[in-house]
Amino acid sequence: MPTLAELPLRQLARVCHLRVEPELAQRLIALGLRPDREVEVIRRGWLSGPLLVRVGATEFMMRREAAKLIDVEPLSS
Repeated sequence: MPTLAELPLRQLARVCHLRVEPELAQRLIALGLRPDREVEVIRRGWLSGPLLVRVGATEFMMRREAAKLIDVEPLSS
């Protein structure tokens, strides 16, 4: 299963599982990033920089290391 870090830019996906620490999971859930929500990567930072992620109407930056721990299911366009 691909991770959020591997998702192509502007590809919609459904969040399947958060494999992050409980503290980070709480913050992500508060931002709307939780299982069964649609998510997309808007922009990638240089080299191993952060990702700009959109969940609903909320956009936020996320470390790529954390994005590697979020399993997603790409949705067909």
